[in-house]
Amino acid sequence: MKNFARLFRRLDQTNKTNAKVDALADYFREVTDEDRLWTIALLSHRRPKRSVNTTLLRIWAAEYSGVPLWLFEESYHVVGDLAETITLVLPEPAQRSDHSLTYWINYLRDLKALEEEERKDQAFAAWDQLTTAERFVFNKLITGSFRVGISQKLMVRALSKQTGIEENILAHRLMGGWTPDDTTFDQLVLTEDPLDDISRPYPFYLAYQLDEPVSELGEPEQWQAEYKWDGIRGQLIVREDQLFVWSRGEELVTDKFPEYAPLAERLPNGLVLDGEILPFKDGRPLPFQVLQTRIGRKNVSKKNLTEAPVVIMAYDILEWNGKDIREQPMRQRRALLEHLYELVGPEELLLLSPVIEYKSWEELAGFRETAREQFSEGIMLKRLDSPYLAGRKRGDWWKWKVDPFTVDAVMIYAQRGHGRRANLYTDFTFAVWDGDKLVPFTKAYSGLTDAEFRQITAWVGKNTIERFGPVRSVTPQYVFEIAFEGIQASNRHKSGVALRFPRILRWRKDKPIREANTLEDLHALLNVYGNG
Repeated sequence: MKNFARLFRRLDQTNKTNAKVDALADYFREVTDEDRLWTIALLSHRRPKRSVNTTLLRIWAAEYSGVPLWLFEESYHVVGDLAETITLVLPEPAQRSDHSLTYWINYLRDLKALEEEERKDQAFAAWDQLTTAERFVFNKLITGSFRVGISQKLMVRALSKQTGIEENILAHRLMGGWTPDDTTFDQLVLTEDPLDDISRPYPFYLAYQLDEPVSELGEPEQWQAEYKWDGIRGQLIVREDQLFVWSRGEELVTDKFPEYAPLAERLPNGLVLDGEILPFKDGRPLPFQVLQTRIGRKNVSKKNLTEAPVVIMAYDILEWNGKDIREQPMRQRRALLEHLYELVGPEELLLLSPVIEYKSWEELAGFRETAREQFSEGIMLKRLDSPYLAGRKRGDWWKWKVDPFTVDAVMIYAQRGHGRRANLYTDFTFAVWDGDKLVPFTKAYSGLTDAEFRQITAWVGKNTIERFGPVRSVTPQYVFEIAFEGIQASNRHKSGVALRFPRILRWRKDKPIREANTLEDLHALLNVYGNG
């Protein structure tokens, strides 16, 4: 645990990529294979499930520290992070231990089988023998809030540096549904055949948002353009007569989409397609919220299948006849994808993402302007000679999204943030006019600078009308421009609408609150764009 706590501190104290890679590589050289495996799991979001609820942890921490619970709660409110609050209030440990990360992971997992009083005793025993740095990591794990500023790509780079194995090979080996309980470091990382698990997907290649003029990309004929579909990114795999579906979040979702099962017989073995799991009916995509009705369900009913039908909108092919073809240029992979589609023939479940034919950037800009009419979020641009890489890399793949919707709204509620912004009001509720009344319609918490958040925090302190726990009702005085990607009808909201990806675009200090938008304006947007 000492090594892992030291690693955590080194990673947390730097924003430099090379320093993070060096810290990880040093760590991987020092620890056992068991700890290496659990570290890979933790950094790739395979954390053990929380075994103690946060209410009990707050009570236990207050009792162990000898402080009144109300004082602990007030401290938590100021600090904004439970693991950090517990670490700060605990007294010095009475002893020291030298147990490994793996020991403490198993220690935490074993708590679930214990009675409440026994779990408390075990938590006390852990706090009593861990240093401050180790306690912080332990508290992050026990609260289920463990996060660290390291990407999968950097972890793979560090593993490559330590093992000498190429990064693209390692990235592929770390994909899939493995856990530290069903593999070893040797089997996962050092094995020579990464396809032992026939369901294993490839790392996804991600595009950057295009913020520069599109003309700076060079000649138009060097690029393939497609629509950017609004579904769930996924890989469809057929190996040994079995079909598997993976989401971009490395979740095996085959059971969520049983309608794909017949494709196992129609598609050739040794095939991996990259595409979009897209809600689709009557020849056109459906709104993303239709797909949301199936996300998170343990069991998909016949009603779900009928009301939210899906297709695979394929736009790339990563494996053919069991061979990894990601190094082939985009134009060759696309030709092979079209060949596959011809072999399979018309297929309701498998669609080929159409390539947009254009001769100039100006002509393509016109397609982008009308993308919403095609039920699309914009344009994808892929360099025709580009390989399929892993992760987000600049240069070859770009997403040229349509401009977001915007609306001017009045701030009516404010709430403090978390972590380093726990002392600032950063989470706001916004309203639009319905006649002479302000009707709340969305929340947003990103888009302003720290200086603006500090200014608002000082203002909230002087303009609070009512308090509702951590929430403050404030005097309607300020207008903010809110950007969002989509709008849909909602029975759960008083306004009757819900926004997709709302965020603060800017503070409109120049606009009086009576010039904010109206509920009628939102419903007009809903009538036109509510299906996209």
